[in-house]
Amino acid sequence: MNSLEDKLQFLRRTFHGMSSAIVAFSGGVDSSFVLRVAHEAIGERVLALTTTSPTMPEHDRVNAIAIAQALGVTHLVLESNELEIAGYARNPLNRCYLCKHNLFAVCQAKARELGIDIILDGLNLDDLHDYRPGIKAAAEMNVRHPLVEAELTKAEIRELSRRLGLPTWDRPASPCLSSRFPYGTEITLEGLSKVERSEQVLHSLGFNIARVRYHGDLARIEIEASEIGRMLDGKIRDTVDKQLKAIGFRFVALDLRGFRSGSLNEGLQTARPPQQT
Repeated sequence: MNSLEDKLQFLRRTFHGMSSAIVAFSGGVDSSFVLRVAHEAIGERVLALTTTSPTMPEHDRVNAIAIAQALGVTHLVLESNELEIAGYARNPLNRCYLCKHNLFAVCQAKARELGIDIILDGLNLDDLHDYRPGIKAAAEMNVRHPLVEAELTKAEIRELSRRLGLPTWDRPASPCLSSRFPYGTEITLEGLSKVERSEQVLHSLGFNIARVRYHGDLARIEIEASEIGRMLDGKIRDTVDKQLKAIGFRFVALDLRGFRSGSLNEGLQTARPPQQT
């Protein structure tokens, strides 16, 4: 497959061959695109399922509900607190495996209850080149990756989403709040709240892409490199420093390399276990 249209038609044919499906739906770029095309292909036989937790930013939950409603898709929102998963709060290297295994177990149980045949996720071709322990959980639970099957990259998914009129086409990535904690740093409700409130401060100041990495007393801010100059403006800098300290951080630091998706995976290349595919 070469052209975007070829890949889109392949994806549509994939869905047409399904009698029913559950989409593990976060409301992000990838799962929204999967849901949109699947619903177009098989209509009411597709169900969106979202699990919410303290690790999910509130605006992501609201966004997922709004998108599913706009698409006219049946949407189940189920509470599933990752912090209650054995070992998760200790934040091991395979944290994402524990999370995805739990998510897909919830999807499997609901699929059995409703007589639904297939579980789908939004994994894309680029994800295969990052550290994604959740892929192993998907393989163990027979979850299909239709975007990988169609050989679609993130950039291609954004472009096709734009053509289809999806509001998520240019939405920044929004992984769970646990991704702000270095591996081995305990994930707590208090820490998650500090991170979420701190990122809300940055968004309110116009930083569209912003991460607050949690290092105990220290908040390490990642924003787009092109925005670093604006952050160093005296008024904005002082506002960020004051508000993040009011939230509970003792020190506030700016990462001069700027935002990097998965920056806490840096240095794992030799230490991490082999990628599971």
